[in-house]
Amino acid sequence: MECFTALTDEQFDKAFSAFKRKSLKKHQVLIREGDYVQNTYWVIKGLLVSKFIDDQGSEIIIQFAVENCWITDQNAFYNQEKSIFRVIALEDSDLYSLSWQMRENICRKIPEIGHFFLKKANDSFVKQQKRLLTYLTADARERFDVLIKEYPQLLQRVSKKTLAAYLGVSRETLSRLQK
Repeated sequence: MECFTALTDEQFDKAFSAFKRKSLKKHQVLIREGDYVQNTYWVIKGLLVSKFIDDQGSEIIIQFAVENCWITDQNAFYNQEKSIFRVIALEDSDLYSLSWQMRENICRKIPEIGHFFLKKANDSFVKQQKRLLTYLTADARERFDVLIKEYPQLLQRVSKKTLAAYLGVSRETLSRLQK
């Protein structure tokens, strides 16, 4: 993980005390559509996916979160609104949970933590922008290559159906890309 800010041991301990440990079993839902989102989650171990189900029932994969990644419905979390995404554990997973209120409190008390979250939000925004641009401008082969570069372990951890949904291709096209 990139280091965005330096903390004293006391600052780290105070910030870390705001987090709660959470475990999920494979296929367990963390966030449902229509839920108010009170927490953001740091993946210690495991794999989660954020997805949107469209009106036709098709899955659109928004994000994978592997070890050392954050996941939530960001709009719902930051604006204290209902989620439009479903977040599911694809493997047994261990997480740290941070509530919106606790995040706000520690950011007020420890400015360095506020700086950390600002840098992480900027980093996330840049990655999402790059993914959107790739999705809109690249062909299936290029999108597949970017996915493998970013998440090389996903081929062994995620079903072809889920990978295809992330790439916006059919399972048959994904099979051709993997050859």
